[in-house]
Amino acid sequence: MSFLLPCPSCGPRDVSEFAYGGELATRPQSRPDVRELGSYLYFRRNVAGVQREWWFHRLGCELWFQAERDTRTNEVLQTEVVGEAAGPTEPADAAIPPEPAV
Repeated sequence: MSFLLPCPSCGPRDVSEFAYGGELATRPQSRPDVRELGSYLYFRRNVAGVQREWWFHRLGCELWFQAERDTRTNEVLQTEVVGEAAGPTEPADAAIPPEPAV
Protein backbone atom coordinates (compact mmCIF):
# COMPACT_ATOMS: atom_id res chain seq x y z
CA MET A 1 0.00 0.00 0.00
CA SER A 2 1.40 3.39 -0.96
CA PHE A 3 0.97 6.58 1.04
CA LEU A 4 2.46 10.04 1.34
CA LEU A 5 5.09 10.62 3.99
CA PRO A 6 5.86 14.28 4.76
CA CYS A 7 9.62 14.82 4.97
CA PRO A 8 10.42 17.61 7.47
CA SER A 9 12.79 19.08 4.89
CA CYS A 10 11.20 18.34 1.48
CA GLY A 11 7.48 18.11 2.22
CA PRO A 12 5.06 15.30 1.27
CA ARG A 13 6.59 12.56 -0.89
CA ASP A 14 5.62 9.03 -1.91
CA VAL A 15 6.71 6.47 0.67
CA SER A 16 8.80 4.66 -1.99
CA GLU A 17 11.37 7.50 -1.67
CA PHE A 18 12.05 6.50 1.95
CA ALA A 19 13.65 3.62 3.80
CA TYR A 20 11.93 2.36 6.96
CA GLY A 21 14.31 2.41 9.93
CA GLY A 22 12.12 0.58 12.41
CA GLU A 23 10.00 1.53 15.36
CA LEU A 24 11.48 3.55 18.19
CA ALA A 25 13.14 1.33 20.78
CA THR A 26 14.78 2.25 24.08
CA ARG A 27 18.46 1.32 24.21
CA PRO A 28 19.68 -0.58 27.26
CA GLN A 29 21.30 1.91 29.68
CA SER A 30 24.10 -0.29 30.99
CA ARG A 31 26.01 -3.17 29.45
CA PRO A 32 23.17 -5.58 28.59
CA ASP A 33 23.26 -9.33 29.11
CA VAL A 34 22.53 -11.62 26.14
CA ARG A 35 18.80 -11.75 26.84
CA GLU A 36 18.41 -7.93 27.04
CA LEU A 37 20.50 -7.42 23.91
CA GLY A 38 18.51 -10.01 21.98
CA SER A 39 15.26 -8.39 23.07
CA TYR A 40 16.49 -4.92 22.05
CA LEU A 41 17.71 -6.08 18.63
CA TYR A 42 15.00 -8.51 17.54
CA PHE A 43 11.72 -7.97 19.39
CA ARG A 44 9.34 -5.14 18.57
CA ARG A 45 5.94 -4.18 19.95
CA ASN A 46 4.41 -4.06 16.44
CA VAL A 47 1.27 -2.32 17.65
CA ALA A 48 -1.89 -2.03 15.62
CA GLY A 49 -2.27 1.70 16.05
CA VAL A 50 -0.10 4.77 16.49
CA GLN A 51 3.64 4.23 16.86
CA ARG A 52 6.83 6.29 16.44
CA GLU A 53 9.23 5.14 13.75
CA TRP A 54 12.57 6.05 12.16
CA TRP A 55 12.56 6.93 8.45
CA PHE A 56 15.39 7.84 6.03
CA HIS A 57 14.75 9.97 2.93
CA ARG A 58 16.98 7.92 0.62
CA LEU A 59 15.91 9.49 -2.69
CA GLY A 60 15.78 13.06 -1.43
CA CYS A 61 17.58 15.05 1.23
CA GLU A 62 19.05 11.93 2.95
CA LEU A 63 17.65 13.00 6.31
CA TRP A 64 16.89 10.65 9.21
CA PHE A 65 13.73 11.65 11.07
CA GLN A 66 10.97 10.25 13.25
CA ALA A 67 7.36 9.88 12.19
CA GLU A 68 4.27 9.14 14.23
CA ARG A 69 2.13 6.83 12.08
CA ASP A 70 -1.06 4.84 12.54
CA THR A 71 -0.11 1.36 11.32
CA ARG A 72 -3.75 0.42 10.66
CA THR A 73 -4.40 3.21 8.14
CA ASN A 74 -0.85 4.45 7.30
CA GLU A 75 -1.96 7.94 8.27
CA VAL A 76 1.10 9.98 9.26
CA LEU A 77 0.22 12.19 12.21
CA GLN A 78 3.54 13.98 12.69
CA THR A 79 7.15 14.02 11.49
CA GLU A 80 10.12 15.68 13.16
CA VAL A 81 13.90 15.85 13.07
CA VAL A 82 15.50 14.85 16.37
CA GLY A 83 18.97 15.10 17.83
CA GLU A 84 21.96 16.74 16.15
CA ALA A 85 20.30 16.89 12.72
CA ALA A 86 17.68 19.25 14.13
CA GLY A 87 20.26 22.05 14.11
CA PRO A 88 20.59 24.99 16.46
CA THR A 89 17.69 26.03 18.63
CA GLU A 90 18.31 29.73 18.00
CA PRO A 91 17.52 31.42 14.71
CA ALA A 92 20.49 31.52 12.32
CA ASP A 93 20.42 35.34 12.33
CA ALA A 94 21.23 35.41 16.06
CA ALA A 95 24.77 34.14 15.35
CA ILE A 96 25.52 36.96 12.89
CA PRO A 97 26.87 40.08 14.60
CA PRO A 98 25.35 43.41 13.60
CA GLU A 99 27.17 45.42 10.96
CA PRO A 100 29.42 48.13 12.39
CA ALA A 101 28.26 51.71 12.03
CA VAL A 102 30.49 53.73 9.71
